Amino acid sequence: MISVMVLTLNEEGDLPGCLESIAWSDDVWVFDSLSTDRTTAIAEASGAHVIQRKFDNWAAHQNWAMENIPFKHPWVFYIDADERMTEGLRTAIHQAVSAAEGHVAFEVERRDFLNGTWLKHVQLSAWYTRLFQPSKMRYERLVNPVSVVDGTTGRIAGYLDHFPFSKGVTYWIQRHNDYSTKEAQQLLLNQADAPPFRLRDAFFASDFQTRRKQQKQLFYRLPGRPILKFILIYFAKRGFLDGSAGLTYALLQSIYEYFIVLKTRELKQNQP
Repeated sequence: MISVMVLTLNEEGDLPGCLESIAWSDDVWVFDSLSTDRTTAIAEASGAHVIQRKFDNWAAHQNWAMENIPFKHPWVFYIDADERMTEGLRTAIHQAVSAAEGHVAFEVERRDFLNGTWLKHVQLSAWYTRLFQPSKMRYERLVNPVSVVDGTTGRIAGYLDHFPFSKGVTYWIQRHNDYSTKEAQQLLLNQADAPPFRLRDAFFASDFQTRRKQQKQLFYRLPGRPILKFILIYFAKRGFLDGSAGLTYALLQSIYEYFIVLKTRELKQNQP
């Protein structure tokens, strides 16, 4: 009834645990970005289908999957190799598709962990669209893609557990260094294509997508964004309640934001 898609790139360490958590599905697809380790061998040994494509950017990559992977079932659950589906979530997604009530997609709640601590308070968003009908789903943005659903979206119980530091802090920093480059590129694209900024629309526009786009423009116009992000995560969202893990995460996110600021400035200076 539900197919599963796993995105991978050199995930031989994390993939076995991920595959174990989704072993209930009879149609698992490992969508690989030309791994050079044992990722594809592990996937094939588990009985999963393997399909490969050179990665270009997140939206293009995931949109290609929606259009080209021959999923067996009408519903697809998307999961990353460093994520695990809990038993409660597995039960909930089967119940959801059995009584979809007109929904074409569902959001699930993700728990991020650092050093064994659930980052309960510092997550900017805990809800992600991961269960959907592929014909009704597309993605936007070069990195940290936004899910655009052609239809109504529901929410379901259960947790999707995420371990973003499973490969260590060094890997997280390297990965987010790359993310920050794409975020800077995306920011310039947004500024070129964005409608005129209106402060009122950022808070009171009737359309959610309009509000979101205007709020993003507002955020990127603010001075001292890295400091503001730390204040938002650590104090406004009460990240201090997550202990030392919360402090570490808030600092890392602030540094990541500073990378985006520096790279955006550099790209603007190098524009003809």
